[in-house]
Amino acid sequence: MYELERSKRASKAYSFDDVAIAPTRRTRSVSEVDLSWKIDAVTFDIPIVAAPMDSVMSPSTAVQMGEIGGLGVLDLAGLWTRYEDPQPQYELITQDCDQVTATRRLQEIYAEPVKGELIRDRLAELRKAGVPVAGSLSPALTQEFAPVLEQAGMDFFVVRGTTVSAEHVGGEDTLNLKEFIYRFDTPVLVGGVATYRAALHLMRAGAAGVLVGFGGGATHTTADVLGIEVPMASAIADVAEARRDYLEESGGRYAHIIADGAVGTSGAIAKAIASGADAVMVGSPLARATEAPGRGWHWGAGAWHATLPRGERSFFDQVGTLEEVVLGPSHVPDGTMNLAGGLRKAMALTGYTDVKSFQRIDLILR
Repeated sequence: MYELERSKRASKAYSFDDVAIAPTRRTRSVSEVDLSWKIDAVTFDIPIVAAPMDSVMSPSTAVQMGEIGGLGVLDLAGLWTRYEDPQPQYELITQDCDQVTATRRLQEIYAEPVKGELIRDRLAELRKAGVPVAGSLSPALTQEFAPVLEQAGMDFFVVRGTTVSAEHVGGEDTLNLKEFIYRFDTPVLVGGVATYRAALHLMRAGAAGVLVGFGGGATHTTADVLGIEVPMASAIADVAEARRDYLEESGGRYAHIIADGAVGTSGAIAKAIASGADAVMVGSPLARATEAPGRGWHWGAGAWHATLPRGERSFFDQVGTLEEVVLGPSHVPDGTMNLAGGLRKAMALTGYTDVKSFQRIDLILR
């Protein structure tokens, strides 16, 4: 702990920029590296989850993400469940304008209520395509649409917010997370969290996995609006300790850790896994794909909050197809394409053949 004068103490924490992966005494061929990730009864070829953001995930791109070996998560509070045909809304959002105009326009467009029948229909569309079906809602909307969700036949459900706890104090319609998870016959991934204690509470509530971070790293302004920020390397390592203790406490129940924020490059993804994550949730690299519904424009749920927006609309040059962004080949030298290939190469150059063992590699401080 560090003293902030006489009245306050603070702990030291590290971001991905503060750490690096330490070289080892052996290397391997990339052909020997296995990136597969198994959670519950589903095995994925790569440990990459597409963030539930309207700028990158439509029903079609969620299907495509599943077809290339990852998991696409549809935002069930997004445009696709507010409008039967959201294309006119995409046209408005992607017009070139200043940030104030863009924020007001987002607030107006997302004021349209979420419709339960559209949640049902969009998830049915994914299920018909034969890929793993996953959707996401905030804790408040999870409570509201619980009956619809329970009949939707999802493979995974994501409860995603700026910060999520197993014990939210106050409010009449508060989601009882533990009760919901045990009633819901689907693995639930919950976040964001950043501390050992908060993660342990979610694991004890029955979460199959926890999201570490706030998500929407490239578009979030949470630090500016709320003063809350997560140095990801330390946060993942702290939550990994909770996973280990819960594994022993529960008699062998493994809770997965998904890094959700600041993983916009393949190098950051490798550092997230090396810090202890099982998988990563990415947004901004997918906004660069030619199939992204946002056409290069990228925004998260925080950007359209009715009274306190905590995000902004950003633009990224589109560099290739979704498959190229995730699986390669890359045409840029900055780590924003061939995300899986960058992770595979990092593991091969340090002598590791699977994701689980790569979590044990040494890190060094810059």
